[in-house]
Amino acid sequence: MPQRHRGNQNRSRPAGRRSHSSAAPPEPKVVYEKKAPIVYGKAFVVLEDESKGTFRFDNGAWVPYAMSIAQCRRECLVNELPQKVNRMTRYEIRLPVTEQE
Repeated sequence: MPQRHRGNQNRSRPAGRRSHSSAAPPEPKVVYEKKAPIVYGKAFVVLEDESKGTFRFDNGAWVPYAMSIAQCRRECLVNELPQKVNRMTRYEIRLPVTEQE
């Protein structure tokens, strides 16, 4: 015949009592503020070669781009595209839109 465990019937009651006088005061709650959503503009394609140079397609030619991919990752939305072009990595970049009044 299996044994019955009768000691664990009331699980909602705490196991031991703690005195509230010796406990540390509760930590103040941290209030988090939501950031405003960032709106990004139209995507464009940038190529990065082995020497970390970046190029943007402009008027039928690949011209050097001012920012590196590392700088773009800090300021923009960057997605690496799966296809490579002549051993260069393709990235889709979206710049944040600045609201002008």
